[in-house]
Amino acid sequence: MGRILAIDYGHKRTGLAVTDPLRITANPLLTLPTQELMTWLDEYMKNNEVDEVVIGHPTQLNGEESSSMQYIRPFARQFRQKFPQTPLREYDERFTSTLAHQAMIMGGMKKQQRRDKAVVDKIAATIILEYYLESQRNEGRLV
Repeated sequence: MGRILAIDYGHKRTGLAVTDPLRITANPLLTLPTQELMTWLDEYMKNNEVDEVVIGHPTQLNGEESSSMQYIRPFARQFRQKFPQTPLREYDERFTSTLAHQAMIMGGMKKQQRRDKAVVDKIAATIILEYYLESQRNEGRLV
């Protein structure tokens, strides 16, 4: 069974998280400049068994898509062309940055560390992945 990789796609930076091989836990992986993402994914997918990828789908409180989708859609098309065998699932990412900040506070991170947007991005990717895993368990798709 392959891992599930999560992407918190941003215009400048992208946070990544991944499950363990048994898909039990979501773990922060890294944050990298978005322009390096496809190169990084190409290498990662060659060296790791990834069965699916989850990307955050930003929406506003009223349910409409966020303006960030103008950057995410072209990436999603490029991903699907480059990795046609790997499903790319969109998952609602509302409030993940807020939840990431709360997790950092509860985890005892100092204020200076909480200002590091790269840390926030990979924690947000982890939250997206945790929620996705939970939704799949609730639907009986993961055991």
